[in-house]
Amino acid sequence: MKRIIVMLSVVLTGVQAFAGNPDRSGEAGAAELLMNGWGRSTGLWSMNTADVQGIESERINPAGMAFTEKTEIAAAYTLWLQGSGVGVAHFGIAQNVKDNVIALSIQALNLGSIEKTTTAAPEGGIGTYSPAFINIGLTYARKFSNSISGGVTFRLIDEGLNNMNAVGFCIDGGLQYVTGPKDNIHFGVSLRNIGTPMKFSGDALATSVDIVSSTTYTLQEESSVNKFELPTQLNIGAAYDFWMGVKKEVKPKVFKQDYRLTAIANFTSNAFGYDYYGVGLEWGWKEIFMLRAAWRFEKGQFSADTRLDAYTGLAAGASVDIPFKKGGGPRMSIDYSYRASSPFQGTHSFGLRFKL
Repeated sequence: MKRIIVMLSVVLTGVQAFAGNPDRSGEAGAAELLMNGWGRSTGLWSMNTADVQGIESERINPAGMAFTEKTEIAAAYTLWLQGSGVGVAHFGIAQNVKDNVIALSIQALNLGSIEKTTTAAPEGGIGTYSPAFINIGLTYARKFSNSISGGVTFRLIDEGLNNMNAVGFCIDGGLQYVTGPKDNIHFGVSLRNIGTPMKFSGDALATSVDIVSSTTYTLQEESSVNKFELPTQLNIGAAYDFWMGVKKEVKPKVFKQDYRLTAIANFTSNAFGYDYYGVGLEWGWKEIFMLRAAWRFEKGQFSADTRLDAYTGLAAGASVDIPFKKGGGPRMSIDYSYRASSPFQGTHSFGLRFKL
């Protein structure tokens, strides 16, 4: 009971401090920190704060990394709002060392090539450039008891071009609580992107100005650039597993069932935009084949005039988890998810992972 009271106190404090503020929409930068491209969790709209596990936890709730049993390696690629030409790549590796899990994760955006234009060449024709957006996370997670796990991610953010960039740093933290007769009741809370403001700097901000008097000389004039905040986010979630099918004793007094239906509910408070809340379902057979779907609600989402982003609410996905041998051991997973949008042709994520 004390643990639940502590978690509720953290949640209520976070809700008060980071209540959504749509009037500030667009004021934050580093929006890639909110772009989840992993193939499994995106099928639930990243709303599995309470029961996410493994590498994908680094984008939702780092406490879920504590459930890594040995070694996990994962990669994913996302066609972000297909037709926009934007791609999101993820890679991660996690290792359990004496019940302490350490993980490294990398996210990189592929924004394609953009035509260069200047005041002297407004029509272009002088080449292209490719912005580089990358962030690197280092996660530590641990199970503090049979019921509580916690984790923290330290993330380095780098954005820019060859002659201009911005560097920042942020921290994600989270807790998960598991209870119930079959460890089938889950609660989770995470606070993401708490960090330093960022500011662009570099030679690209300097402009040459010719001063004409009795003689002509050139001065370098540097443009003033404001700092921008990171998109702070609070996630609160719950999940319940319904186990079905014939009970099978796999160990003394340890039973398993073939079918699982997990119901999830989640609330996300965005400091720089509308809040999200939603529900989802995931069905699994022997943890080998899984289907999932979710709906994320946002104020004004049913009208193009009031919606703040392109997404319309629906997400769905599937996973195949293939064991290398019967009875357990190493596994390989293939994940896919789809998020509906208008305009564009939706967002498609593909993932591959190995549990060794």
